[in-house]
Amino acid sequence: MSSKILNVGLIGFGLSGRYFHAPFLSTNPGFKIKTVVERTKNDAQAFDPEIGNARSVDELLSDESIDLVFICTPNETHFPYAMDALENGKHVVIEKPFAATEEEARQLFAKAEEKGLVLTAYQNRRWDSDFLTLKKLLAEGKLGDIVEYESRYDRFREVVPTESWKEKKVPVGGNLYNLGPHLIDQALVLFGEPETVTADVRAVRPNSEIDDYFDIRLGYKDKLVIVKSSLMVYENKLRYVLHGTKGSFIKGGLDPQEETLRKDILPDTQPWGVEPEDRWGTLYSEGASAIIESEAGDYASFYQNVYDAIVNNAELAVKPEEILRTTRVIDLAIQSSDEKKVLNY
Repeated sequence: MSSKILNVGLIGFGLSGRYFHAPFLSTNPGFKIKTVVERTKNDAQAFDPEIGNARSVDELLSDESIDLVFICTPNETHFPYAMDALENGKHVVIEKPFAATEEEARQLFAKAEEKGLVLTAYQNRRWDSDFLTLKKLLAEGKLGDIVEYESRYDRFREVVPTESWKEKKVPVGGNLYNLGPHLIDQALVLFGEPETVTADVRAVRPNSEIDDYFDIRLGYKDKLVIVKSSLMVYENKLRYVLHGTKGSFIKGGLDPQEETLRKDILPDTQPWGVEPEDRWGTLYSEGASAIIESEAGDYASFYQNVYDAIVNNAELAVKPEEILRTTRVIDLAIQSSDEKKVLNY
């Protein structure tokens, strides 16, 4: 085990920086959060007084002691900030969406390869309690061959908030870029690249400036994979529905880690990531049904993998080719919805 400590810089300290990255980075001995970019606030110092403050991205990137940068800013800034960080010799983790297009993503990976740097996407939902449970069921063959998979991430926001940039008509905005990367990545991790992509991306709420609904259908030879999200679903418990040749699995609820982190509980608290029983899924098979206890989720695995990739040359868990296929599906989903066509992957 290496004793090297990586100095980390966070660009942005909103929900992502404060409640996702900072808690895990601060409890992993391999990282030290050295500096956070906040143009006017000092929220990072409220989290930890030892964290330094930078008032601009250039100020952070000019610090040669910073090894790794997390980009936690509005979507349209991800590409330019990541490119600047790579140019300055920093390893980089980019919040979702990784980039606006597949082409932008390819440019970033080309720069990372040129500079010999680690670059990856923050796909923490691979370590959600429900997704780990699902992967275990599939590995054990409990459902047989999957013929249909549906994954949903819905919310109810009837009143459109006016203060959030996420609700504004801005470049690289909307629900597809916000929640789509997680749902698409999970599906591709399970089933690989599809043959076709068909999508309906639209606004369903009155006065919405963004696409707040998407329905993406990934076509495979032997199965249909559906990922959906709407901000107009009042009863939004449903999370997964899988149908296979041996049975079906239906599960509701969300992984508890985000709600725990928002309570200022650090992830070195035990037990961690344990779902309440009322969120456990049900496996239905011939003549029987059974409640399946959920696996414990743990986003810490993502951060440890990034550390190992940088320090020990380990293989990234979230690989460049996996990130590229997610960006490609998003590109095709937008095109499919606009042209009302089934597109080849």
